[in-house]
Amino acid sequence: MPLRPLPIRRAAVLTVLLALAAPASAQDRGTLNPKPLPPLANPDDPSVPAKALFGRATTPAALPPQAIGGYARGCVAGAKALPIDGDTWQVMRLSRNRNWGHPRLVAFLEKIAADAPRKAGWPGLLVGDMSQPRGGPMLTGHASHQLGLDADIWLTPMPDRRLTRTEREEMSATNVVRPDRRDIDPEVWRPEHLRLIRMVAREPGVGRLFVNPAIKLALCREAGSDRGWLTKVRPIYGHNYHFHIRLECPAGEAACHDQDPPPTGDGCGSELDYWFSDAVLNPKPRPPGKPRPPMTLAGLPEACRTVLKAR
Repeated sequence: MPLRPLPIRRAAVLTVLLALAAPASAQDRGTLNPKPLPPLANPDDPSVPAKALFGRATTPAALPPQAIGGYARGCVAGAKALPIDGDTWQVMRLSRNRNWGHPRLVAFLEKIAADAPRKAGWPGLLVGDMSQPRGGPMLTGHASHQLGLDADIWLTPMPDRRLTRTEREEMSATNVVRPDRRDIDPEVWRPEHLRLIRMVAREPGVGRLFVNPAIKLALCREAGSDRGWLTKVRPIYGHNYHFHIRLECPAGEAACHDQDPPPTGDGCGSELDYWFSDAVLNPKPRPPGKPRPPMTLAGLPEACRTVLKAR
């Protein structure tokens, strides 16, 4: 039976989860009237943060497609936009202009969106942040998503209608994690969530999927005897409303730096216990440290300067 859209719910624990995770929440609202950022007084000043430069690039670099650098220290040339509407997907938070990616990512998302109804009983994808038009560091949110090879998929099934622009900017995704953060919420977690994540993890070229530890726990419990795909599913806090797809570097793109392969095994043993320890769930307050200086263009691969300057 096809999965029906879940009701949109806001969770009181969102603030706590965000404090434990580096990425900004997909639940941060967008705006119906995005305004262009003011020009920088001296964009060539070497002290200008790289995020201020890449965050102002509104179009892709007209260069051959190439992922350059690492997932949290790189950029993308020749990026392509995922169309905001497809038969089996819709893009959310349009005001962010983050529906860009390496052409391989765009093709991948279109494929899994088409497969989802038949293979997972999932009516379609609500796609959150991918990358900026030229990748690179973002003014807000993610530390990664810089290569055009990352994408966030909401844990809310696509409705059987086109969402309005207001809904795309303001509605929240579905929180599938229990308020105590120790397991999934049985009122909203469904078998189709497992089927969708498993389907994506089995796809060739997927390097990792990031999920909330409670989701990983549920997947471990419900996976049955077919467990090989679980090694790619890595726990991290802050992913209770969406899961994060990370593709491997495209073949032949030597400037792209992959992560090491995930640890062997299904990740369902004692290593998962760490995420539910009191030290992680209820960390002791720490005195504020000295903030790190923002990354500048000098901290990125030299080729990213070419990407940034390309027309």
